Amino acid sequence: MADDVVLELGWGRLIFGQTFADPEQLAEVLQQEGPGRRDICIYARESHVLVARSPAELFIDPSHTYRLRFTDELAAAEPVGFTVRTLQTPMDADAMNRVYVRCGMVPAPVDVIWHNHTLTPAVVYLVAVRDDDGSVVGTVTGVDHKRLFADPEDGSSLWSLAVDPAAGLPGVGDALTRTLAGIFRERGRAYLDLSVAHDNSAAIALYEKLGFHRVPVLAVKRKNAINEPLFTHPPETVDDLNPYARIIADEAMRRGIRVEVLDAGAGEMKLSHGGRSVITRESLSEFTSAVAMARCDDKRQTRRIVSDAGITVPKGRLATFDHEDHEFLDEVGDVVVKPTRGEQGKGITVGSMAARNSTRRYTGPASSTRRY
Repeated sequence: MADDVVLELGWGRLIFGQTFADPEQLAEVLQQEGPGRRDICIYARESHVLVARSPAELFIDPSHTYRLRFTDELAAAEPVGFTVRTLQTPMDADAMNRVYVRCGMVPAPVDVIWHNHTLTPAVVYLVAVRDDDGSVVGTVTGVDHKRLFADPEDGSSLWSLAVDPAAGLPGVGDALTRTLAGIFRERGRAYLDLSVAHDNSAAIALYEKLGFHRVPVLAVKRKNAINEPLFTHPPETVDDLNPYARIIADEAMRRGIRVEVLDAGAGEMKLSHGGRSVITRESLSEFTSAVAMARCDDKRQTRRIVSDAGITVPKGRLATFDHEDHEFLDEVGDVVVKPTRGEQGKGITVGSMAARNSTRRYTGPASSTRRY
């Protein structure tokens, strides 16, 4: 059996964990995942140990592995309205990507697909093509483990089964799966494995109908923006947080930090990681002093501190709601008017005409609370 086998499929890499003798090296390979990719490590000997080595970066995918053993003949259903075949031109690879995108999946560079199709005998690409107009409405990828790394178990696997939601033809996924299974059966393989999301009941029903059974095989992935919902569980009230607090919450959950919303309206949260927890109000934590918070809360103080530090600030003044406001507007032109204390854009007006109207609306004691 070959060592340290990694297969590039364009949308990401398939990393065959059973070919790695050193779990440290396997974890390092997973951590090398590129941006916008979705690498998958399958058949790792000790998945829990692998994740324990890098818990902030790796997680066990909440998917099930199903296996079809080639003990009995799998009857092939006759497709109606479409034909299943292998790739013929690079345009087929481009059409595969269109199906991926319509299914919300990560596409693969056409040159990678075509390279695998022509130069990597272990990879099999199938497409389902409409009989009436020749358009591609489905695709599936197969990997021959025996040809790829001399697998002693004579295994094979199915990946990226996708059917165009607008196809309007029944049985496309069924036919693609049966055809791929038939190819590997003819090659003398012992079984066909696939990984499916634990809550994809429709796909699971299809695979079980075809004779697949669950096996105790786990997949490990690197945490990224694509699979973030798989390893984070937003609290029920996180959607009620204001934009500033939501940014902190999202970034915390992306890093594996538990978020407990204490008061969504006030943007107050409790962030926990390991044995430590911190209470925050938006971006200000319990370690922020009262003086610092007061300086952030009042724009007059913020402006003074920034100016005293030597940072250039725009020309401005505290609104007095009299002729001096209008003289200032005549001098500087368009301005932004905002409350000295406020956030999230509330009470802000933009432009000289809006500012003049604002000075007419606000009179009396409130006049000391707005500035240009």
